[in-house]
Amino acid sequence: MDLESSKNLGGVGALLLVIAGVGFFGTPFVGLLGLVGIILVLIALKGMSDHYKEAGIFNNALYAVITAIIGIVAFVGAIVASVFALLSNLPDWAHTLVDAGDWAGLAEGFRAHALEDMSFIWPLISGIILALVVLFIFAVVAMVFFRKSLNSLSTKSGVGLFGTAGLLMLIGAVLTIIVVGILLIWIAWILLTIAFFSVKTYVAPQPTPQPTPQPPS
Repeated sequence: MDLESSKNLGGVGALLLVIAGVGFFGTPFVGLLGLVGIILVLIALKGMSDHYKEAGIFNNALYAVITAIIGIVAFVGAIVASVFALLSNLPDWAHTLVDAGDWAGLAEGFRAHALEDMSFIWPLISGIILALVVLFIFAVVAMVFFRKSLNSLSTKSGVGLFGTAGLLMLIGAVLTIIVVGILLIWIAWILLTIAFFSVKTYVAPQPTPQPTPQPPS
């Protein structure tokens, strides 16, 4: 794959991730859109890694994606385990309502017993907190790898926006505990889109210097 194709694929992939971020709360297929965007960006980074002969451009990006996937799996696993822990600790009145499928009655029962012993719900709460902490750690580690990839690409391509986007993604990952972190990551994908399309694929030849005329003897 030549550099022109790689930069175009990367730009389109990053743009899809920007669109996915905009439609996160309203588009049912936003997850698929984001997945396609990530795949295109990885393919583009592989092409640029081969072009610039810098393996770290692709390898670090791949490590970032693998780390993110492991983090998501661990997050989902922790949530599922917490739900099972909650179900195994339900009091008798709640078990009866669950077996009967009376979900409205279950909600009413929770409200009625809110001021009594609600210790059975702590496994769910602690599990959710643990799952969020695990997801946060994996997200930060993934962005550390991705920043390394973009820093290498910035050095090789001469496009400083790659490095800026990588730094902004890392800061955003650290700040995901507040809403502004998600916004910073979304802005970073915009910068990454611009960076891909800013890569120069043609270098104009330098004029051949003319020989200095010798003075007459």
